[in-house]
Amino acid sequence: MLSDIEIAENCKLRDIREIAAKLGLSEENLELYGKYKAKISLKEVKPKAKLILVTAINPTASGEGKTTVSIGLADGMAKLGKKVCLALREPSLGPVFGIKGGAAGGGYAQVVPMADINLHFTGDLHAITSANNLLCAMIDNHILRGNALDISEVYFKRCMDMNDRALRNINLRSEAGAMKGCKSYEREEAFEITAASEIMAILCLATDLHNLKERIGNIVVGVNGKGEFIRARQLNAHGAMTTLLKDAIKPNLVQTLEGTPAIVHGGPFANIAHGCNSVRATYTAMALSDYTVTEAGFGADLGAEKFLDTKCRVAGIEPQCVVIVATVKALKLHGGASKAELSQENIAALKAGMPNLLKHINTVKNVYKKPVVVAMNRFATDTAAEIDEVLSACAKVGARAVFTDVFLKGGDGGKELAAAVIEECGKPSELRFGYDLNDGVVKKVNDIVKNVYGGDGAEFSETALNKITALEKQGVKGLPVIIAKTQYSLSDDPKKLAAPSGFKIKVRDIIYKGGAGFIVAVAGEIMLMPGLPKVPCAEHIDIDENGEISGLS
Repeated sequence: MLSDIEIAENCKLRDIREIAAKLGLSEENLELYGKYKAKISLKEVKPKAKLILVTAINPTASGEGKTTVSIGLADGMAKLGKKVCLALREPSLGPVFGIKGGAAGGGYAQVVPMADINLHFTGDLHAITSANNLLCAMIDNHILRGNALDISEVYFKRCMDMNDRALRNINLRSEAGAMKGCKSYEREEAFEITAASEIMAILCLATDLHNLKERIGNIVVGVNGKGEFIRARQLNAHGAMTTLLKDAIKPNLVQTLEGTPAIVHGGPFANIAHGCNSVRATYTAMALSDYTVTEAGFGADLGAEKFLDTKCRVAGIEPQCVVIVATVKALKLHGGASKAELSQENIAALKAGMPNLLKHINTVKNVYKKPVVVAMNRFATDTAAEIDEVLSACAKVGARAVFTDVFLKGGDGGKELAAAVIEECGKPSELRFGYDLNDGVVKKVNDIVKNVYGGDGAEFSETALNKITALEKQGVKGLPVIIAKTQYSLSDDPKKLAAPSGFKIKVRDIIYKGGAGFIVAVAGEIMLMPGLPKVPCAEHIDIDENGEISGLS
């Protein structure tokens, strides 16, 4: 079996103009980045396609293959003669060189050029990082040169696109030297990863360049001595920041191994950010196709919840079908099986882990009122008894499950799943939300925990409650809430697998993202700047004298 990078490099790519033509785009609508990548430039996009959201169970060490299934599903729909377009997130360098690896799919269900997509791509994440850090530089310069706005506390953080735990807490010193009228100062500072930055969220939620600039201007950089918000527009930073993002806001067009159009744009994490690709990319895909396949990050409790409760509200869209990805191996891990024994049949562990999948099915069907198809990413070690157990358990709760072979067979392995999804898309449904947007922050968080996580609610630290009170006094209300927590559990404790009950999540902090237009509730021990594992993927990535890359996946 060839590695992912070998499969991708052996693929004969089509000229990107040929891929664009499948969507009715001419070269006038493209800004070419070589032969196989392009930015799409459209003045107006009107969504019309049926939208399919791909999500998953809570992730495990065995992996679930959500992106792989998304790609295989789109290729399968194309095999059935449907006009389909993918709308996926861009990979972040932190996971690529860390523990998770790339995000271009796997096996024979990949988007290509794989190496480009996983590395610098079209420079979007670099532009986001630069715009973010320009604002930080302008904040510190303003304070150093007299602080006319009386900024007493800085909220806005620097970022970088790499897992680096050493930057979680730093001491920042600004030396005035002999500069007239300037004073040296020190403060504690912290970095966050670019994928979790507010600029990333803004880029992904902005509907056009004007909206992007407006949102950037609304960023709360800190407060003055009276406790009043200071925003980026008061520093006159929003114009320059938007200028840095003028190309980054345009969606990126690539292709699958089988030539299905794929728009890959925006890459926020779902555990510490809102986990969805850009609104602009989704609009574009939906305007140019009859079916659009998109994905949300990590498990349905994080990615799908944020897609449905936040992105759908902001964008005015809703999926016609939700696909939940799982594997027998992952469900056995949720059921207490050891990783070393996953290739052995273990019905007891499978039954013990099934409640995680069943909880996500129940949430999508009964909270959000959306049709569900379960996509089981098949492994050669899956036994007939294990397959029957999954099919039976899903059928009992009214969800169709399909075992799919997209990793090994690409679109041919995804045709059965595609047919099931197309059938579900034909059923009428109306999106309900997990909480009322007009409720207070505490009520919204409690509703998410109870309705989506299956817990008993939330406990708020004194710091979190004080920040909520301060926001209410400033008139901040009616915004979506993004919960940042571990992706490995429905709770905020990564050790509580399957479908725990009787728990409360512990909200330790509240962060107001004035430009993005949402409030982040930080729960448990989750970090906004991840760190590298003991043996990072970077140790296995190499390039030879001919420029051939190895170890990238």
